[in-house]
Amino acid sequence: MYKDNLNKKIYSSIKKVVKNGPRDLHIPALGNKELQNINICIKENMVSSIGRFTNEFEERIKKLTKAKHAIAVTNGTCALQLCLHMLDINKNDEVLMPALNFIAGANAVSALKAEPHFIDSQIYDLGINTKKLDIYLQKILIKKNGVNYNRYTKKRIKVLMVTHIFGHPCNLDEILKLAKKFNLLVVEDAAEGIGSFYKKKHVGIFGIFGVLSFNGNKTITTGGGGIILTNNNKLADLTRHISNTAKIPHKWAYRYSHVGFNYRMPNLNAALGCAQLQNLSKFITSKRKLYLKYSSNFKNVDKVSIMREPLNCKSNYWLQTLILTSESHRERNKIIKFLNDKGFRVRPVWDLINKNRPYRNCQKMDLSEANMLEKKLINLPSSAILGEKLN
Repeated sequence: MYKDNLNKKIYSSIKKVVKNGPRDLHIPALGNKELQNINICIKENMVSSIGRFTNEFEERIKKLTKAKHAIAVTNGTCALQLCLHMLDINKNDEVLMPALNFIAGANAVSALKAEPHFIDSQIYDLGINTKKLDIYLQKILIKKNGVNYNRYTKKRIKVLMVTHIFGHPCNLDEILKLAKKFNLLVVEDAAEGIGSFYKKKHVGIFGIFGVLSFNGNKTITTGGGGIILTNNNKLADLTRHISNTAKIPHKWAYRYSHVGFNYRMPNLNAALGCAQLQNLSKFITSKRKLYLKYSSNFKNVDKVSIMREPLNCKSNYWLQTLILTSESHRERNKIIKFLNDKGFRVRPVWDLINKNRPYRNCQKMDLSEANMLEKKLINLPSSAILGEKLN
């Protein structure tokens, strides 16, 4: 009886928020401006990697994030791969990254023949558990000529990849302190973090590199796309060059300076992004109001809570998240099935990456907190239009 009542209470609370709005997890808000920009691309025959919108999109992202450089690419995964490539990550490396994460980061590492090394998370912000990681690194790292190596695998460890899960900024002060202590380079996977701020600074600009994603289900979309942020002038110039096939500028000759990638964001995608950016603040205001609606409607539902932004942060609340208690988490799958049967496209958080076949044998620390979080988190319908009208 208790289980049935909990399902019904959760369903009722979601229904009061969503009403007649979209029941999908997250759909884009598109309008006339997006259509106008796409038509301009077609009219000007600029639908590929050359055109005014790609440069404009980069400049607007720079203005928003206060990053010195923004390099637009085809998606967030290749953005992460390119960042790691620029840091010389290769088959001799392990990259520290959270197991509680979307699989893109691990795939980017693997594409370079390196290996992910999975680390634990914490409930407070869903970011990495720096206290546990500090103790763990003291045990496994040895230093040779100023370089960190895993004493057991003998592989180099130079990069710590951190993720702002569901748009909630992780504790960057503690992360940067830890990185400095162990001489690690920080790469921010801020794929879900456009418009999120840590102590009034946009996420993605704290590490050597940061990455934003604009997939179709993100807060703003370019259809498919990502962007690399950095404040390092030298790295930025070379990264931009390599992202665009590493072709040496010339009127007609095809000569190349490096092994390059064809990752430049097409003008057509950037046109969507420029239109979307005009409404970013409106989208985030609406999504923050949506959090308040969910929080209010769930306040009298026992054994669950709604994830809220960490202290001193402003979250974009990309995906609203229901947190089950230790008493209710065993019912997670039944709750998800019940809600999906009712038409609400809720989903669990991702399976821990190390549980997926390609990564089962990778190095990992104790993941007890990540394992518990995996059982407790459910993402709710989160489209911006659910917070308020976007006219």
